[in-house]
Amino acid sequence: MTRAAPELFAEVVGQDRAVARMSAAAERPVHAYLLHGPPGSGKREAARGFAAALLCPQGGCGTCETCRRVLDGVHPDMVVIERTGASLSVDDAQKITTRAQRRPIEGDRQILCVPDVHLASSAVPALLKTVEEPPPSTIFLLLADDLPAGLATIVSRCVQVPFRAVATSDIAAWLLGRGVEEHVADAVAAASGGDLERARLLADDPGFADRQQRWHSVPSRLDGTGAAAAMVAEELLALADASVAPLRDAHAREMTALEEQAEIVGARGITGRKDVEDRHKREIRRYRTDDLRMGLAVLADTYRDRLVATVADPAGTSHGAGAERRRAAAHVEAVSRASGALRRNVQEALLLEALMVELSGMLA
Repeated sequence: MTRAAPELFAEVVGQDRAVARMSAAAERPVHAYLLHGPPGSGKREAARGFAAALLCPQGGCGTCETCRRVLDGVHPDMVVIERTGASLSVDDAQKITTRAQRRPIEGDRQILCVPDVHLASSAVPALLKTVEEPPPSTIFLLLADDLPAGLATIVSRCVQVPFRAVATSDIAAWLLGRGVEEHVADAVAAASGGDLERARLLADDPGFADRQQRWHSVPSRLDGTGAAAAMVAEELLALADASVAPLRDAHAREMTALEEQAEIVGARGITGRKDVEDRHKREIRRYRTDDLRMGLAVLADTYRDRLVATVADPAGTSHGAGAERRRAAAHVEAVSRASGALRRNVQEALLLEALMVELSGMLA
């Protein structure tokens, strides 16, 4: 048996160690692997490549029908089980357990890929026995954004494959290789937060540069009045709403491709359509929140530049200059607090309006 072909991991960027570990593991696989790292680091793409290597009769040639179908997401023995709610529930775990007991449809093994295992705290006891001792024909690929303490027992039963946020330089190089202009590639890579999928969408987003400029101009549009603060907050929220348009387009293309595949195999509809639609909704919510966080990062950098300028000014030794420095530092701190609050599932409209009012109040 040969090692998995590099082509299987062509969509995985900047994760050489993880790819090498999976390529080697495909020769003598064990019962469960845990791929963990931040969103957009390539875990799903790597799981598909790994599954192709595990199901391919040649150990992952990258060219046969089996490899192609796994990479296209239409092989019946590569099963992705998405959570049905905000977390991976006990009902989800029971569904996983039932599916693990079934026999493979085409070959002598099946791959069960379970994303978002970091959200499985209540389901860990129900999952543990199955992950620990699945049938010989079942291999688990578990995906997690992080490893909370409650997941420790699951973690201990798996071979870990860590992923890191994709380096900005790797994202920029990847975008350049796709024909993106250098200045756009650099700006998108810096704004992507190490999330390759986000970078892919931002590179094709005609509104990206305008949104960044609007956030950069926020300080000049706040005049100390509540009316201006409310108007700016409303505009920023509308920008976040508009930011998801490229992702909606990508989702529409995915659904079209799934419908075409279902038609080819004679199915009456897309298997697991509701699960796909629910995943799309979650991805849109996360993408929109990430866009707000990106905007807040631009705003923080704008105020940070003002702070640096006051420190660097050789004439800035007066009482007025000291007050300006304290004001700039307070602006940066306020924006940073708001960005942190986004992680706590706050009401975004109220958060932005409160922030704009707070920043306006510091003008005097």
